[in-house]
Amino acid sequence: MLITCNWLIRIAECILKMKVGAIAIFPFILVPASARMNDTLLNHEKIHLRQQLELLIIPFYIWYAIAFFRKGYLNISFEKEAYMNEKDLSYLKNRKLYSFRRYI
Repeated sequence: MLITCNWLIRIAECILKMKVGAIAIFPFILVPASARMNDTLLNHEKIHLRQQLELLIIPFYIWYAIAFFRKGYLNISFEKEAYMNEKDLSYLKNRKLYSFRRYI
């Protein structure tokens, strides 16, 4: 479900020091009011929702935060998987369980 949420997007942008198009926080995809949603961005966020489910949500956020502070945003396995497969709109249909592990 898409939800417009400017304040949370701004907080994420301050933390990440980059423009944020959307954030997946299970079970929602939060977008700024000015968002230009497209299939690629939506697929990227849906990949994150699947990752969150696989790790039972809270452990996903803990792992994500630790990886972010140790490696940086683009080196997080969850982000690597999402970026590498965001343009493949059938990726989630064929994705194997815990596929993010291949990107560690």
